[in-house]
Amino acid sequence: MHIRDILQPSKSTLSFEFFPPNTTEGRDRLHDTLSQLAACRPDFVSITYGAGGSTRHATTQLVEHVKGTTSLDPVPHFTCVNHQRDEIDSLLAHYAAHGVSNILALRGDPPRHLPNHDHRQDYCLRCEDLVRHIKAFNESGVHPDKRGFGIGVAGFPEGHPATPNRLLEMDHLKAKVDAGADYICTQLFFDNRDFHDFRERCELAGIRVPILAGILPVTSLSGLKRMAELAGGARVPARLHRALLQVKDDPAAVLEVGLHHATEQCSELLHQGVSGIHLYTLNQAAPILEILKRLGRLRA
Repeated sequence: MHIRDILQPSKSTLSFEFFPPNTTEGRDRLHDTLSQLAACRPDFVSITYGAGGSTRHATTQLVEHVKGTTSLDPVPHFTCVNHQRDEIDSLLAHYAAHGVSNILALRGDPPRHLPNHDHRQDYCLRCEDLVRHIKAFNESGVHPDKRGFGIGVAGFPEGHPATPNRLLEMDHLKAKVDAGADYICTQLFFDNRDFHDFRERCELAGIRVPILAGILPVTSLSGLKRMAELAGGARVPARLHRALLQVKDDPAAVLEVGLHHATEQCSELLHQGVSGIHLYTLNQAAPILEILKRLGRLRA
């Protein structure tokens, strides 16, 4: 379903994010997770390029699996990195042929096997260039939906790690939206005040598209550190950090602190009329199911 039909002013959407696993055990675990979370009837799910910007092949395979074997509506991440024009058009045509309705456009990180990749060699230098190119592809009529792909872009409530100037950061985000983005999905954050400030700055910048809040449930201290690093340095509020340190030697208690904090975040955001909650699952079903249960939002 096109994202414009999914995002409605009268409701908050629910979506999940998964990453392509790189082992047989991980694939089996993810397939079980997909089966469990499909029962929650999310509005869509996003599929990443994998930790550290791994190759697109695994993403394409997972998107095809989700589209062909589940009731879930996959939104593949699509980056500028290491792509030339013919590769971009070929992949867009492939997704269109497989009934994919939406794309999340990102500048992206270099793949781990290309740590010295020069962005200047990419066809699209910036995310706004990729958004503009997808819009042009939409006009070609290749996609069965006459509107073409719906397009999402990323937002950074705590600030983009590569753009310390917050005013310049908003200029870049506005450029992505003006190029044709339909919605913004934020990077993870642990303090809702950062999200509310970000949403207000978007309003001041004239950004009017829906903004989905990206929430990561803390399930372990090691996982928190790893995800914070991948996110470019997420801030952990002192209140949350203190609670985690007090129970750091008890994994079950750490999980409970994380679930409680994420549930509080989601509850307050929903009360404030957020356009949608986007849960970073880390390919785990149990924490997500528990949060939705506590929110009273398990869908029948």
